[in-house]
Amino acid sequence: MRQETKGIICLLLSSFFFAMMGAAVKSVPDIPIAQKIFFRNLVGVLITGSILIKNKESFKGSNIKLLSLRSLFGLLGVAANFYAISKLPLSDAALLNRMSPFFLILLSLLFLKENVNRYQLYAMVVALLGASFVIKPQFNYTIIPALIGLSSAIFAAAGYASVRQLRLYSSPYTIVFFFCMFSCLATVPFMLTGHYRAPNSAELVMLLLIGLSATAAQIFMTTGYRFAPASRLAIYGYTNIIFSAILGVILWREYPDLLSMTGGLLIIIGGFINYVAMNNKNLNQSDETTKDE
Repeated sequence: MRQETKGIICLLLSSFFFAMMGAAVKSVPDIPIAQKIFFRNLVGVLITGSILIKNKESFKGSNIKLLSLRSLFGLLGVAANFYAISKLPLSDAALLNRMSPFFLILLSLLFLKENVNRYQLYAMVVALLGASFVIKPQFNYTIIPALIGLSSAIFAAAGYASVRQLRLYSSPYTIVFFFCMFSCLATVPFMLTGHYRAPNSAELVMLLLIGLSATAAQIFMTTGYRFAPASRLAIYGYTNIIFSAILGVILWREYPDLLSMTGGLLIIIGGFINYVAMNNKNLNQSDETTKDE
């Protein structure tokens, strides 16, 4: 099996498990968000911690400030996403969260000073138009969950931008472990002050499923990007939208309306434009490197 094919399979599995995580989050509406976040990351702490011990790697890397910043952005993104999942159809929450690659383009241009071609900017405009269809702005309180869902993509993009810098200082498992531990510790004060509910057996199963699904999704995503460049695999992350829509229909009969389907199509088209632009940019850079040699 080709390396890229292995990467594609890993990204598809990652997208499926992220959709499973979202479904599990939505299945326990009476459990506070802080408690869901705690369980989401507790499993990650145990698994990545074990891997770090086995590989004799550092738990804190060599840049605590950047790790803390990445973890803060990640925590805010997860909290916003979980809130959106609880208030919106699962597919809409997934659509808004998948806007993160387009905000990453903007952040890369403004803060990382990376080269962004005009087609990537076109992709961002198309995706933002798609997001507006999903949000369906009515300029009253009903818009709040959708805007919070969109903010989850902004925070996720900021976290990914931090990871791009962190790759110079820490291993992937150290980054994931630090984020999971940071999130667990950050949610403890909230649970101690009332944001905790003793789960029944069914809710406990769902909470554990949140953690297992999130950890499996992260591991498959990390593994996938080892087999092939991110620019060639990122497009397959959008299958999370399809998996989420299917689960939403099966579990809650959440049939996407015409505006949401139109918005989703535009976001996927934007993702495809960005995918093509990134591959062309990498191909041009490779050709330039070959000429220099």
